[in-house]
Amino acid sequence: MSQQADSQKTGDLLIDQKRKDYRTGLLCVLLCQVSWGFLPVFWNLLDPIPSQIIILYRVVTMFLCSYVAARSRYSRAEVWEPFRQRRIRWKYIAAGFVLTINWSIYIWAVTSGRIIQATIGYYIEPLVICLVGILFFKEKLTRFNIVAMAFALAAILIILLHFGQLPGAALGLAVSWAIYSAIKKTSVLPNLIALVYETLVFAVLAFPTLLYLEGRGLGALSLHMPGKYALLFLTGLVTLVPVALFSAAARKVPLFIIGLAQYISPSLQLLLGIFLYREPVDRVQMFAFLLIWIGLVIFSFGELKNSRRG
Repeated sequence: MSQQADSQKTGDLLIDQKRKDYRTGLLCVLLCQVSWGFLPVFWNLLDPIPSQIIILYRVVTMFLCSYVAARSRYSRAEVWEPFRQRRIRWKYIAAGFVLTINWSIYIWAVTSGRIIQATIGYYIEPLVICLVGILFFKEKLTRFNIVAMAFALAAILIILLHFGQLPGAALGLAVSWAIYSAIKKTSVLPNLIALVYETLVFAVLAFPTLLYLEGRGLGALSLHMPGKYALLFLTGLVTLVPVALFSAAARKVPLFIIGLAQYISPSLQLLLGIFLYREPVDRVQMFAFLLIWIGLVIFSFGELKNSRRG
């Protein structure tokens, strides 16, 4: 009888712990998406610093923040030992290259009055990732995936016909993140250590470039705005915080919840673009957004069914 009571008590403790983990994970994923959604405000606070200078500072400070965070949890040997393996080294350098492209497009877009176009990229991103999974990882194609991608494609075609050009920033963001996700799909390293590798090479290249530009009076110091210059050193931190929150959430809540929550961030950015930064948006654009949203609802419904079946 005593053994049965102990077993019941242990089971109750495990259930309580799972509930706590779920609540913590849900809070982390919500904070991650909300902080990501408001990031355009931070990047626009750096105006009139050129976007290429912001990108260089972000790469350097992201490496420093990642390394400090990694060393707070792992020893020096644990951080650097995997880097000795050639396959791992080149894999994360490739991931870092794609990630740098993604963030560079994003920062350029939100600091040049293209927040709404960046939003389109983040809305179609889950569908592009799904397509990459189907093409390269032989993941099963469902009727929900087909219909959702058809709506997204229709929206892109409408934008193409309306403006006479491809939404380059939107497609660049979606495709680069999908490639990054594909590389990371086989990742075996803790996220913080992986980020160190992904930013190391580009930080090494960016740092002397910054020294050269600042020395020639072509960088941020030449603007004589100490407050904005100080903000540049926070670019790595504001990048790392959402990533860390996302990593914490991924271990505690179902993937469907994480996928659904990822629509919070572009929705907030869309509202910022329209109401705070007064970016032009017409009926055709709103109709294209409506098609994307319908596709996302269908996609989410299909993912929910799959998660329940799993």
